[in-house]
Amino acid sequence: MELRHLRYFVAVADAGNLTVAAQRTLHTSQPSLSRQIRDLEDEVGTPLLTRRARGVDLTPAGRAFLDHARSVLSQVEAASEAARRVAGPAKPCFAMGFLTGHELTWMPEALRILRDELPNIDVMISSQYSPLLADGLSKGKIGAAFLRREQGAPDLAFRLLVKEPLVVILSGDHRLAALKAISLKDLVGERFVIVSQTAPVLRGVIDNYLKRSGIKITPAYEADHVTMGISLIMSTRGVGLLPAYVQNFLPSSVTSRPLKGESPTVDLVLGYKKSNESPILKLLLSRLDELVERVSKKIR
Repeated sequence: MELRHLRYFVAVADAGNLTVAAQRTLHTSQPSLSRQIRDLEDEVGTPLLTRRARGVDLTPAGRAFLDHARSVLSQVEAASEAARRVAGPAKPCFAMGFLTGHELTWMPEALRILRDELPNIDVMISSQYSPLLADGLSKGKIGAAFLRREQGAPDLAFRLLVKEPLVVILSGDHRLAALKAISLKDLVGERFVIVSQTAPVLRGVIDNYLKRSGIKITPAYEADHVTMGISLIMSTRGVGLLPAYVQNFLPSSVTSRPLKGESPTVDLVLGYKKSNESPILKLLLSRLDELVERVSKKIR
């Protein structure tokens, strides 16, 4: 078993689709990636993924393996960074975390702002689910993170960046894709895909929206994260409600439509530990309005 096997497996698990992981994350061919995953499963001695027509699901063994694979890769990165620090001249270092998928939009501008004034800074980037980012902030492993407004973390402070509207995600050839906007009533009777409690803030927004509407929609599937949700929508021809940012990485066979009426929103915030006195963090906070403006211009 080699580190590349773990990296490939994590990429596939996050994407929920071999082709998407191969083309967009790993920049390799899908057949090559499939062989690497089979080699890993042979080494572990049990299937880690269930192949479906339009994606993959983690087996129970795969879900257990995923947590350990992430931990191993994180430890290797930490060891490499420690070695680089010893070998090279000391530089100010700042760790930033991004809710998976948001690094595409927010990371370039955040790095540009930091390096405008601190050209020699070392920035460590991590992409994780929001609860894991909040935990990293509390433990001092991350200096600032782009995440949801997680509950139960009184030691953290949050600054609002943007309110993200929820949109309907569905297959491009779904009958509802012919509509310009979709109402909740249109979704009754459809296979509804919803995020699980591993994304508690987003799940809470969706649950509250459904409850307020008075329309009974029973989820058919739960997804641990948005990329798995997209994969389930592809493979089951279902529908789901996800934040608008996912439109940046939808495969060609999947599309989105706005909700009719006032769409519910979920906050994207910059989180940090209240006791963090890092001058790099203070710089980032002082230019947060500028960061939001820069990103807003890019996505208009």
